Amino acid sequence: MDSRKEPETGRKTETVRRIQRLVDAVMNSYEEGKFIDRVNTFRQPEEAEILRVLSELRQVVFQGFFANTEYKVYTQRNHLTMMMEDIIFRLSKQIALVLPYDTEKYKGKTQQEISSLAMKLTLKFMERIPWIRRVIETDVEAAFDGDPAAYNRDEIIFSYPGLYAIFTNRIAHELYLMDIPLIPRIMTEYAHRETGIDINPGATIGEYFFIDHGTGIVIGETTTIGNHVKLYQGVTLGALSTSKGQGLSGIKRHPTIEDNVVIYANTKVLGGETVIGKNSVVAGNTFVTYSIPENTKVASSVPELKLKVRS
Repeated sequence: MDSRKEPETGRKTETVRRIQRLVDAVMNSYEEGKFIDRVNTFRQPEEAEILRVLSELRQVVFQGFFANTEYKVYTQRNHLTMMMEDIIFRLSKQIALVLPYDTEKYKGKTQQEISSLAMKLTLKFMERIPWIRRVIETDVEAAFDGDPAAYNRDEIIFSYPGLYAIFTNRIAHELYLMDIPLIPRIMTEYAHRETGIDINPGATIGEYFFIDHGTGIVIGETTTIGNHVKLYQGVTLGALSTSKGQGLSGIKRHPTIEDNVVIYANTKVLGGETVIGKNSVVAGNTFVTYSIPENTKVASSVPELKLKVRS
């Protein structure tokens, strides 16, 4: 026997033993009663399915831009019918999985009752697609009119992260208004990961909304944004304090931005009672915690620059 193989065999054996000890340790930690230990594999929402629904909704909303070659059909109507049927099937299944998370509303409901209600909610949501398409058209126009670097509208639809984040919010907000748990947030947090733009699905956003560049924007749950509003990168529409935690749930804690407002880069507008009045402009790097009247230009003092000749 070749003795040179013995150390290598010994190392493999020790590795196997260490792996087994690790498995034992993790298995033991599962028995400690932590919230994250809950195992319910078949009654949890499936992120991949929810994101597939979002992708297919994007194809429906932006007809012709994001074609799915899986559907071998020869008429626009047949293609749309197949898409809609697939969305309804997948979305209703996911909604049925998440409704029981609202234990107060759905306590005592049978699975059949929940599935039936999930289908009704899905169809109600799908009836909002024509409205969503109309509003998204205004967002595309706002981006094209507001960005001289835009080559054409196709470029905006295909590539602008701000428009993708807005589209996702338009979809998720409708589900949020129907009190559907989890799914709206899964959608918007996916857009957050993809774009760096964090829009809570609860945020209410008017028409002709334009996010320029966008990275680092945060828009809180109870934010209200009017029509023809433009935000630049790094803007936060947030709460003054969240120290009370769940005690603040359902309370207006994020600002209201009225029509025709422009907020430049890295500005923070905080507080549920803070209102930025119509036709106002807020300069970059500004910290705002109280209301601003209509037709106002807001800026903080420019930091003093100190120049020193290098020796």
